[in-house]
Amino acid sequence: MSTLTHNSMTNHHAPGLIQQIGETLHVWHERYRTRRELTHWTARDLHDVGLSWTDIAYEADKPFWRA
Repeated sequence: MSTLTHNSMTNHHAPGLIQQIGETLHVWHERYRTRRELTHWTARDLHDVGLSWTDIAYEADKPFWRA
């Protein structure tokens, strides 16, 4: 008789890993989307939040994986 059960042979880390990968992809997509959105702001929008075109260019040029 085997002492191993189906449950004991299951990889319990997989759901957490898949969730973590999904969260990372979501963060990357949000960074990409918001950085592109910033490039469409008007001078008045930038002034209202205290940013310059230089700030926007710096942020928009970052790759999506960099915070």
